[in-house]
Amino acid sequence: MDIRTLRTRSTALVRNRTRIARLLDGFFFVFAAVATFWLAFTLFTDSLDTGWWGALVAIVFWVLIAYLALPRLHRILTSIYVPDYFIGRTRTSDGLLGDPVNLALMGDEQRLHQIMDAAGWTRADDLGLRSSIRIVTSTLSRRSYREAPVSPLFLFGRQQDFAYQQEVEGNPAKRHHVRFWRCPPDWLLPGGHRVDWLAAGTFDRAVGLSLFTLQVTHKIDENTDIERDHIVASVLGADDDVTVHVLRDFSTGYHSRNGGGDSIRTDGDLPIIDLRDDGVEPFAGQGVVEASDAAAWLPGARQDRAADAVPAHSARAAARAAARLKRPAFELLDDDSGEQSTLEEVRRHGRPVTITFGAAVLMLRALGSLVLMVSGALLPDADVHELVADVGVDAATLPQAFDVRWVLVLLGLAIAAVTALLAILVLRGSDFARMVVLVFATLSTLLAFASHAAGLPLLSDFSTLMTVTLNILILIALSGRPARAYATTRRERRRARIASAAA
Repeated sequence: MDIRTLRTRSTALVRNRTRIARLLDGFFFVFAAVATFWLAFTLFTDSLDTGWWGALVAIVFWVLIAYLALPRLHRILTSIYVPDYFIGRTRTSDGLLGDPVNLALMGDEQRLHQIMDAAGWTRADDLGLRSSIRIVTSTLSRRSYREAPVSPLFLFGRQQDFAYQQEVEGNPAKRHHVRFWRCPPDWLLPGGHRVDWLAAGTFDRAVGLSLFTLQVTHKIDENTDIERDHIVASVLGADDDVTVHVLRDFSTGYHSRNGGGDSIRTDGDLPIIDLRDDGVEPFAGQGVVEASDAAAWLPGARQDRAADAVPAHSARAAARAAARLKRPAFELLDDDSGEQSTLEEVRRHGRPVTITFGAAVLMLRALGSLVLMVSGALLPDADVHELVADVGVDAATLPQAFDVRWVLVLLGLAIAAVTALLAILVLRGSDFARMVVLVFATLSTLLAFASHAAGLPLLSDFSTLMTVTLNILILIALSGRPARAYATTRRERRRARIASAAA
């Protein structure tokens, strides 16, 4: 057999394995959502006869629905019906349409950071455990947090490169903020215009519950044009060399509500801020209007002028007519529904938080096995015999030299060691270890399904409840696209190192 045939067969084998892995990941992704809904409603129904404990269970029910079940359900459904090409809207991590894209920029990243700093904006911290805790405490205590993180929104299949914000009177519940995404190489806006950056600017007016997921989130002001104009005015006021061009009626037809369910109103214009100083006219002859007067971009000025120039009924009719027009859109530059974009995101940001969380839960399970091991070693003989009898074995039939206690200890130690090893491998990006963990979590959850269907109340056995909860958390964390992409990236890097060593 020649080398070419071997390579062809090897490539086909890799493709088949990849296809099977994707099918399994799809199953785990959907099963995690089903299991989360089952756990939430089972807790709710089992808690109806628990008295005042029902209030605590109701809170747990809300957390499961708002932060695990509904986001996963939206992620499944939006992958079917929400377009995965550019329509002038960002998307949330759940796949819902997010804030509108209402700014574009020309220039390099260093110049962008300089102008935003000069304009009085503060760069937001990256979203992580420490920053999340700090924003919660600052919101509850109403203390200032000028660098508070913003939630991730996605454009081009990846979250924002960075964000800037301005607090209002030191109140973390209210702030101006804008997210920035670098455009892919050679990518064009609808209509053929080329820009370097796209941005989405909105104003947080309060803290409330999301209409679609029931999560605690910031609520934005519906008139996003005021925030857009505020950003443009601040940049123009910071540097006289900055110019602005306007792409009229860019996205009028794509605005209704954002990912939190907040209403959005806009005239659809897209200001294009040119930060460069090369003197080149970027949009000559392309029907883009120049508007470099800073006074024209004071908040509300453009809306006031429009109201004076056009009767209200005519303006509403024109807006309805514009909303019925369909805009051209361009497909993203990948062939796997964002998979390649997610890989690039992983390469830039490193290990996703879902991998870390999944590994931490596995370590918690390993610690639980050790605790059970110690508890088993300290059990009296009568309790050990009763435990053995519960699993259908008569202790009287066991040999005298057979010490059941030490069997339990060794079994607990082995389970703890295997679980800890899997946690380490998952943390290092092993796709095989991730799959093994998902399989065992699924089987354990299915066993809990069967036990509950047979009449076993879930709340009556704390250890069973904790086991089911941890299994579902593992399924949620390790079945998502970031975890899969991270494991795939690590596998690609290992293959590259092997190929380099062989060469």
